[in-house]
Amino acid sequence: MTFRAPVSEYEFLLNTVIGFDQIAATERFAEASGDLTSAILTEAGRLCEDVMAPLNRAGDLQPAFLDNGVLRTSPGFGAGWTAIAEGGWIGMSAPQEYGGLGLPMTLTTAVNEMMSAACLSLELAPLMSQGQIEALEHHASDALKALYLPKLISGEWSGTMNLTEPQAGSDVGALASKATPNGDGTYAVTGQKIFISWGDNDFAGNVCHLVLARLPDGVPGTKGISLFLVPKYIPDENGDPGEANSLKVVSLEHKMGLHGSPTCVMQFDGAKGWLVGPEHGGMAAMFTMMNNARLGVGGQGVGVAEGAYQQALTYATERKQGKTPSGFIADHADVRRMLMEMKADTYASRAILLACAHAIDMHTATGDAEWKARAAFLTPIAKAFGTETGIRVADTGVQVHGGMGFIEETGAAQFLRDVRVTAIYEGTNGIQAMDLVARKMMDSGEMANSIIDEIEAQAEGARDTHPNMGEAVWQACESLREATEWLVAQDVQDRFAGAMPYLRAFARVLGGHYHLTAAISDQGGPREKLARFYIKRMLPEHAGHLVHAQEGLEGAMALTLDEMAN
Repeated sequence: MTFRAPVSEYEFLLNTVIGFDQIAATERFAEASGDLTSAILTEAGRLCEDVMAPLNRAGDLQPAFLDNGVLRTSPGFGAGWTAIAEGGWIGMSAPQEYGGLGLPMTLTTAVNEMMSAACLSLELAPLMSQGQIEALEHHASDALKALYLPKLISGEWSGTMNLTEPQAGSDVGALASKATPNGDGTYAVTGQKIFISWGDNDFAGNVCHLVLARLPDGVPGTKGISLFLVPKYIPDENGDPGEANSLKVVSLEHKMGLHGSPTCVMQFDGAKGWLVGPEHGGMAAMFTMMNNARLGVGGQGVGVAEGAYQQALTYATERKQGKTPSGFIADHADVRRMLMEMKADTYASRAILLACAHAIDMHTATGDAEWKARAAFLTPIAKAFGTETGIRVADTGVQVHGGMGFIEETGAAQFLRDVRVTAIYEGTNGIQAMDLVARKMMDSGEMANSIIDEIEAQAEGARDTHPNMGEAVWQACESLREATEWLVAQDVQDRFAGAMPYLRAFARVLGGHYHLTAAISDQGGPREKLARFYIKRMLPEHAGHLVHAQEGLEGAMALTLDEMAN
C-alpha cells in the first residue's frame, strides 16, 4: 500500500472547522499564516510518504535488539530519525530561543498524527523528546535548559520518560527508586524502571532520561517524589557526551506490536542526575510531559486509523468477489458500511484532537484560564477516544480484508497490533475517563456545560439548512446535559462506574458537532454525506452510553469475586 498523507483533510479542518485563524490572529502565533501552515503540512506529508512509510513494515519484521548490551534499531530507523531531526520536526513547538520553531501545538499535533499513520514505531521517538522538551522548558534550571534543550530540539540527543516500576504501574506513588545527594548539586539515582519507550537507540549522541525517584526525606506517596534528568553519557565541560553514566538497558520487552520501538527495562545504579523542579515536586513536572504525551498518543490512535482506513479502502477497491456493479467488494453494502464507519470516526476523532490542541494554543497565546480549563477537559477525551478509534478502525480494517486480514503479509494486522497499546500507555483510558468525571468536574460541570451550550447553539442554527441533522445533534446535547447534571450530583465511586461510557458519549456528541460543521460548509458534497451517515447512524450510540453511565456503582459491583470466578 502507498500511504497518502491527508494534507487536504487537515487544511479543511484547520481552516473551516477548528478555527485556526483565531490562533494565527494572536500576537504569539502571528507568523502561522495560511501559506506557512499549508507549506508545513505539505512538507511533513512528503516526509511521511517518502521516508517514514517505507520503514513501517521493516520495523515490524526486524525489531530492535540488544547486541552484547548495545541496542540496534530497525533497518532505516537511524536515517528516518535524521530526516525528522534535520527537518526541524522535533522542535516545531519548542521555544525559539533554544532553536525551536515556536509554532502552534495544533500544527505539531497534525504533523505527529501524519507521522503516526506512516510509521508509529518511529514516531514515538520524537514524541518522547517533545514531551521532555516541554517539561524542561517549564521546570528545569536555566543551566539545564541551556545545555539540554538545543540538543534535544535539534535531535542531536533524544529524550525519554521513566515512571513505571515492576511494583508500581498506574500507582506511581508506590515507586521504590531512590535518589541521594552527592554533595555537589547532583544526585545518585538508583532503581529499575520498566516499559520505557525508546529507552536507548543507536542514532542519537546521548539519551536523556527523566526519572522519578524519592529523596531520603521524601514522604510516602506522590507528594514525596522528585524528578531527575539522568543522561546516558555525562556531559563534559564543553557540553559534549563524556563518560558513561551508571545506567543500562537490562532487556527489551517482547511485545504484541510496535516492534520497531524498543521498550526497555532500565537499571539505574547510582547514576548521576540533576534535579528538575523543586524537591518533592516531581509529579507536577512530570505531568507537564505526560499531558503533552496524552495529546500525542491520541494522535497516534487517529494516525493509525488513517493508515488502516487507507489500506482497507485500497484492498476493497481491488478485491473482486460476488456480484456488485463494479465487481469489487467495496460495492457490497456491508463492506461500504464498514468503510464509511472507519472514515467517519477518523474524522470525528481528528477534529476532537485538533480542538484540544487549539485550546492549548489559545491559552499559550492569551493566558486566559478559560482556554486552559477547556484544554484540560478535552485532553482525556482526545486521548481515550482517539486511541479507541484507532483500535476500532484497525480492527474493522482486518474485517474488510476478510481472511487476508488475518494473514500477516497483507499488513492489516500490524495496524491493530501496533495501536492496541495506545489505550494503555500514558494513562490507561479508564484513568482518562476517571480524570474526566472527577478532577475535570470539580467545577460542578461548568466546562462540560459550556461546551454543550456551544454545540447546542450550532445545532439550533443548523435547523434551517440541515433540519434532521441539526435536530439530532440538539437532542443529543440535551441528553448529555441531563447526564452531566446527574453525574456531578453523585459521589466519586458512582461517577467512576460510569466514567468510560460518559466519556464515549461526550466524544460521540462532539463528533456530531464537528461533522455538522463540515456539512454546513459542504452542502451537497461528500462531507455532508459523511456527516449524515455519522449523525444518523453513529451518533445514536451516545444514548446507550449515557444509560450505562447513569447506572452508578451498585450494578457494576453486584457480583462478588467468588461469584465472578464461578
